[in-house]
Amino acid sequence: MSTSEPVAVTSGGHRTRLKWHRARKHADDAPFTRSRIVEGMRAGASVEVDLLIHRGQANPPGFAVLHDQTLDSATTGTGTVAAASASYLRSLSLRDNEGRPTTERVLVLDDLAGLLTDVDPKALLQLDFKQSAPDLDARVVERFAEAVGPFAGNAILSCEDAEAVRILTDAVPGLRVGYDPCHHGAVDRVLRWRRFRRFVEKAVAASPRADTIYLDKRLVLTAADRGVDLVAEFHAAARQVDVYTFAGADDPGITRAVGLRADQITVDDPAGVAARFGSATD
Repeated sequence: MSTSEPVAVTSGGHRTRLKWHRARKHADDAPFTRSRIVEGMRAGASVEVDLLIHRGQANPPGFAVLHDQTLDSATTGTGTVAAASASYLRSLSLRDNEGRPTTERVLVLDDLAGLLTDVDPKALLQLDFKQSAPDLDARVVERFAEAVGPFAGNAILSCEDAEAVRILTDAVPGLRVGYDPCHHGAVDRVLRWRRFRRFVEKAVAASPRADTIYLDKRLVLTAADRGVDLVAEFHAAARQVDVYTFAGADDPGITRAVGLRADQITVDDPAGVAARFGSATD
């Protein structure tokens, strides 16, 4: 791997990995392009993609590599992801950040195994499932396992629903486990009542096999302002911490998260962050 790639930064002797949010290397990249996914994985980066279930009439279910439930804004398609077939999804082009069509096609989960045949052993693809356990049935879980099995050793499954995390990771041996406990008003509740230790205990109990916890930057930085180091609290519970999401490389919160010794930060501009720190390390 080239050390010029924006994979991690080092500050104060601590290495913090840079996660390519929605598979972006630069802030102006279109999300979820196959070219950036392949580039990042070959470089040994941590790369994140979102997953939504698609079914399509009279078609087997699968997972689209998209964030929005509807196709109109992020792709050249129309309608909902749920109602689309794999063939229809693959016929669509992704749109850039200005809404213009690109030459990059929409991916489905089944496509990733064919793309990830020559990756750096340190590379990690985060599969962020954007739905919940009630959306999963036996066939959907089976299709997930079939698609992810070939590259499970370089992947981690994350979700805000601990039960969905359990169901999907149980189906794929070797797939790492991640959990995000910061949704459904959790951040506001924790900050209002200042029950930080209880928050850590509940997160660990909810997803006991999770090795990585994803924490909203607002929670982490506000807790730090109040004298509570949530990164250290989760480290004490033997969990790694990803702090998300930093849109611009000039966000002062990045320096603070790195100073708190976050294991990883989620960024829309990893190249810009690496340039700002003057380092990109393996």
